[in-house]
Amino acid sequence: MRRATLLIAIAAISTSCLGSDFADSVEGSWQLTSGTVEGQDIPILETHPVTITFDGDQVGGTAACNGYGGSYQLSGTKISFGDLAMTEMACLPQEAMVAESLYAQALTLVNTASVDGQLILEGPDTRLVFEALEPVPDAELTNTVWVLDGLIDGEAVSSVSGDRATLEFFSDGSMLGVSGCRLLSGHYRVSGADLVITDLEAQGPDCDPDLAGQDNHVVSVLEGTIRVGIEGNRLTLTASGGEGLSYVAEE
Repeated sequence: MRRATLLIAIAAISTSCLGSDFADSVEGSWQLTSGTVEGQDIPILETHPVTITFDGDQVGGTAACNGYGGSYQLSGTKISFGDLAMTEMACLPQEAMVAESLYAQALTLVNTASVDGQLILEGPDTRLVFEALEPVPDAELTNTVWVLDGLIDGEAVSSVSGDRATLEFFSDGSMLGVSGCRLLSGHYRVSGADLVITDLEAQGPDCDPDLAGQDNHVVSVLEGTIRVGIEGNRLTLTASGGEGLSYVAEE
């Protein structure tokens, strides 16, 4: 009896270690290379990649057009996703939206995961194959040219118009930017995960009506205290009211 108990205990420990090692192998960022959902192929577009990142018990990525995120559970090789939130931006070509819809459907169907050079998620008549992505080093907030690529309003993200809109923070505490139609300048200081911009000035003539909304959105977010998030080459600035700005570091 004692021997049987000991064997059971050893088996339990081995299974636990295997689960831990497997979870470590899943951790990181992956890009979809092929996928089928109930027999239908997911379009793979070089210009609109589908990615997934596992970080602790959180998961997120891009679904060809919109970003998504939420939680997941991994027990051995069994995987399940919690309620995933997704932004609501429309993209062209239409094939990107088809890929997004099929991929989102696939995440509700997959129930097993395996890693053998590739990450494979499978479920009933559903198979997603990913290749590993090299991690992108976090860009520095200062002395980086940040290019605006999205206007955030809650869970919705809208596209950017007008001239190339940028933001730069310099090590002397000054900042410069372009809203898409006006030049922005001021000073900033960092407090923990927050950024405080002071003396913000918008210079130039009044914006055309089709750019006034974007200009107002950018200026509104940059005034006052902003929550800062940097992940890889992406910068997100979020105001207390939920409005935000999404930037990508210029290469």
